[in-house]
Amino acid sequence: MEQILVIEDDSAIRDLLRRGLAYENYKVTTAADGPSGLAAARDNPPDLVVLDWMMPGMDGLEVCRRLRTASNVPILMLTAKDSISDRVIGLETGADDYLVKPFAFPELLARIHALLRRAAPSSKPEVLRYSDLQLDTGTRLAKRTDRTFELTAKEYDLLEYLIRNPRQVLTREQILDRVWGYDFGGESNVLEVYVRYLRQKTEANNEPRLIHTVRGVGYVLREE
Repeated sequence: MEQILVIEDDSAIRDLLRRGLAYENYKVTTAADGPSGLAAARDNPPDLVVLDWMMPGMDGLEVCRRLRTASNVPILMLTAKDSISDRVIGLETGADDYLVKPFAFPELLARIHALLRRAAPSSKPEVLRYSDLQLDTGTRLAKRTDRTFELTAKEYDLLEYLIRNPRQVLTREQILDRVWGYDFGGESNVLEVYVRYLRQKTEANNEPRLIHTVRGVGYVLREE
């Protein structure tokens, strides 16, 4: 049974999530603030975290940063903030997904399913290669020439999709559907944010760019 940690200071929302997720056969642990949520994650590591942004004291962004330094556990952030800049801040902090309050429980459930599905380990580990870039599906580590680097869960999903489809122009819609599992919205720049993350990691030693923008369409993994 997969375990979900809910960190939410609103008792009504916290109880709703606890009951609803338990009904869906998840094992649910709850915490009412950031410090107790971090302690719960440390003592009993969850498979996924549902995290509220607006909490007194230690807010969700700080909790997200600390969780992300410790593991690649999928994090779904809940917040009343709905601007594009707020979404980007949450994602850049390390959240894998973002849901605006008030939300419909079926949508939250669908996003949880998508995050858990993508975090599941590959049944047959393999090393994917393109040019001097390698991606190990077992360890989820990437390598370029002699340099190995770690990826967050969503960075890994995006790079895996690109490296499995080299030299193919993939549209934004294709990538959002495959990597995020739903239509994130045409106005969102979540994909651009994660492409920037991957470029920073794959080009850290000034290596030639492999992830190219096809303006107005999407992205392609190819050599110059």
